[in-house]
Amino acid sequence: MPTFDFDAIVIGGGSAGLTAAGLAANLGAKTLLVEKEQLGGDCTWTGCVPSKILLKAGKVAHQIRSAGKYGLIDGSPQIDYSKLMNHLKQRQEEIYEEADRPAIYENMGIEVEHGEARFLDEHRIEIALASGEHRELSARYFFICTGARPALPPIGGIGEVDYLTSESLFEAYKLPDELHIIGAGNIGTEMAQAMNRLGAKVTVLDMADRIMTRDDAELSGMLRNILAEEGINYKLGASVERIQKDDGRMLISIETGGRHETITGNQLLVATGRRANVEDLELEAAGIDYSSNGITVNDRCRTSRKHIYACGDVTGRYQFTHMSDHMAKVAVTNALVKLPVKIDADHVPWVTFTDPELGHVGATGKHLEEAGTNFETYRFPYSKLDRALTDSETEGLIKVYARKWDGKIFGASVLGARAGELISEYAVAMKNGISLRNIADTIHPYPAYNLGVRRAADQWYIKKQSEWQVKLLKKIFGYRGEVPDFSDPDRIV
Repeated sequence: MPTFDFDAIVIGGGSAGLTAAGLAANLGAKTLLVEKEQLGGDCTWTGCVPSKILLKAGKVAHQIRSAGKYGLIDGSPQIDYSKLMNHLKQRQEEIYEEADRPAIYENMGIEVEHGEARFLDEHRIEIALASGEHRELSARYFFICTGARPALPPIGGIGEVDYLTSESLFEAYKLPDELHIIGAGNIGTEMAQAMNRLGAKVTVLDMADRIMTRDDAELSGMLRNILAEEGINYKLGASVERIQKDDGRMLISIETGGRHETITGNQLLVATGRRANVEDLELEAAGIDYSSNGITVNDRCRTSRKHIYACGDVTGRYQFTHMSDHMAKVAVTNALVKLPVKIDADHVPWVTFTDPELGHVGATGKHLEEAGTNFETYRFPYSKLDRALTDSETEGLIKVYARKWDGKIFGASVLGARAGELISEYAVAMKNGISLRNIADTIHPYPAYNLGVRRAADQWYIKKQSEWQVKLLKKIFGYRGEVPDFSDPDRIV
């Protein structure tokens, strides 16, 4: 067997890279982790962590304004945006110190190198160090985890104006007066609510006719209505034709249904997707196939080279921190343990952390209809969930798509408080073959939000009832009550 400098070299120190390096070292592999900036990647510095801090601050400000909803007195929050950003940076540093700093991984036996890596051939890389020196190293296995960056849409003039992305947004210490957001996906929608609640006047533009197009249309529509009531202005079905500056302001020319107009603002956030970081890796030198979407991998995260794997956003397949972590586990297990584990593409939870949260797992009703699958939709509104009532968080709906005769779950969508936690219960159920009947028969704590999961499952029992069954019971046992009205398809019991 050839002698290599390392058993495993991991390129990229974000969520996927940190997981891959930690697992490889734990399995006894001599491991090198290469990162050109700070460990932690998008999640810590430009994604999950800072966005959720802004969302939390916005929620607190909103609760102060609407304190009467909780039996208190409405107030006016005093927002110092610069102070908020300092708080954000402090929290990022705390998370970095606790989970991401190099010493943590070095204590695991991982060598951490700061620099930019490129392939020389399929077993060798060169690292350009910050010092200006270069280091050439070889490895038996490689794990490419270089992530992605914001993608810019082909809009005329966009390169001539100052715009924000999900990376630069968290470096701005001044709250914009008027913020226009291009993109009504999860990033655009989360930041629209956060910035609106913090005091900016927000307009969201998107070519689609609705927000959150990958989510259930009914629930995303409900969320849009909630956000619009909070003051967010939507221009959907709108094509942005050109952007230009005029006397310190931004002019955005859009076309909607054949009608042209120009809207103005003083700041722009571009949230139109992400692009895989592959350009500087010299993938051709290693014979690794890739496209404009990212590095091509199979369901075991293996590239066109059997000893080289890619995980996370760089593959273009999923853009969630939890999927980066999952893919890293799949890759390392296949490479180092030789177990044929595959990506679990059927049970991927999607959550947008607005208030209320919106999430789904598995198929949506639309997908099932298109596939010709026979299914039933089981609904349970938050307005009938006691914990939501006590918390005054009654805006929301649980929808479960399942097979009628045995309650096998095909998918679930949830809009409401704690939707991220509720959707996880459905993910566990689907992965392990747990039916609606099993959930309905399982004791859930009262009063908890996830009691809504059980209450939705109860509807499977309710829909299996029929008028003749109740009449038969009345006749056999002499019961004297009324027969329920089975004609209402949305009857909730």
